[in-house]
Amino acid sequence: MTISTTFIKSVQDILRQDAGVDGDAQRISQLSWLLFLKIFDDQETELELLRDNFCSPLPERLRWRTWAADPEGITGEELLDFVNGDLFPTLKGLDADPKRNARGFVAREVFSDAYNYMKSGQLLRQVINKINEIDFNNRTERHLFNDLYEKILKDLQSAGNAGEFYTPRAVTQFMVDQVNPRLGERVLDPACGTGGFLACAIEHVKPQRQRADDDIVLQNAITGVEKKQLPHLLCVTNMMLHGIEVPSQIRHDNTLSRPLIDYGARDLVDVILTNPPFGGTEEPGIEANFPADVRTRETADLFLVLIMELLKHNGRAAVVLPDGTLFGEGVKSRIKEKLLTECNLHTIVRLPNGVFAPYTGIKTNLLFFTKGTPTREVWYYEHPYPAGYKSYSKTKPIRIEEFAPEKAWWGNEAEGFASRVENEFAWKVDIVTLKANGYNLDQKNPHRGDEESHDPDELLTQYQRLSAEAQTLRDQLKGILAQALESQA
Repeated sequence: MTISTTFIKSVQDILRQDAGVDGDAQRISQLSWLLFLKIFDDQETELELLRDNFCSPLPERLRWRTWAADPEGITGEELLDFVNGDLFPTLKGLDADPKRNARGFVAREVFSDAYNYMKSGQLLRQVINKINEIDFNNRTERHLFNDLYEKILKDLQSAGNAGEFYTPRAVTQFMVDQVNPRLGERVLDPACGTGGFLACAIEHVKPQRQRADDDIVLQNAITGVEKKQLPHLLCVTNMMLHGIEVPSQIRHDNTLSRPLIDYGARDLVDVILTNPPFGGTEEPGIEANFPADVRTRETADLFLVLIMELLKHNGRAAVVLPDGTLFGEGVKSRIKEKLLTECNLHTIVRLPNGVFAPYTGIKTNLLFFTKGTPTREVWYYEHPYPAGYKSYSKTKPIRIEEFAPEKAWWGNEAEGFASRVENEFAWKVDIVTLKANGYNLDQKNPHRGDEESHDPDELLTQYQRLSAEAQTLRDQLKGILAQALESQA
């Protein structure tokens, strides 16, 4: 068959007819566990040919080939009874040790919080039969499906709050290209969502392979952690589509729930690429896992502290962060002081509004830093809209071609970025100035005049900044008044 977007549309049309499936997020979730089992089974067909005595970790009755592959197979109530009464309970309770039975462990983790939403066994059989049209062992079909899977992930942007798990492909591609992970380096995304950064990193490293053993090196180098069930399922499936045979290093967990003091040398990595959730807060008690001077419940801030902890000496990171982190006071200032002291924050790419629309219109920034030497100066690059654009949208997303000027300007870190020059979009700020400004990284482009904005998100950001500054002044005045009263007593 020729795989096209009609596959997704036809499956979605079937799912919309089912009374139990409500909304895009549930449709994506339903399709994802079915795709996982099909891809898992196609992988095993290949493994049976390549390895003597290969044995599936799944009971024979639960393997896709047994209950789903025959288009005339079980359907209706019989199919629903099997899925709800046998398939799901057995996979959720699978006895699988992550070291002795890694494939079984992956299947159990994927199904730990998964759910069958469909109420019609006839419609479920129709979806299964559509999925059976794809042969994931056919390299051409698998490559074409990778592009379609990217569309499924992109659909999350309009699936309620699930949009937080998808970073536009152009942004992930640019960040991976500039960090340049190499074969043999451990790559981590501690808030991996659907696996966009990890998938890009895999494709970036693949051309560096020269020997058969290099495949094993690459497979063992990709690690990620995701807190929520749906994106974890999507990420594991994504890794399998990109050639990770046993994505057991994609954990279903909250990275922030582990005390920072518990991390040791074996946990350190060479490269971190991530877009941690911003605008959210962690549950009470999570902040106690962090040193007292940087404790906060704001998720993005805690991830920034964790990233600094997990990087090896000379380890490299690229992180998406909102404007609020750049200008924030209090704990945010102490975290930024730690960042500038322990790492070389050499580049901040400032993205305009709408990059993450429709999930959020908040302005975001790409921070690039290397651990081990303190920051002497920070280079800024203000990414402009393409000609004729006033914002990005679902039909006009940011494209990788737009980053060509940044790439041409970038230069070499080993040479201290000596080739960089200021222009209408690029400027630098030295560490003395940043310290004097209380580690405020929200430095405006000096080559452009002040522009009045009427954008609601921009105005909200300005309000938050002014409120923070006002609170700082109030605190200072309280301190002065307290000292005056003490001197009079």
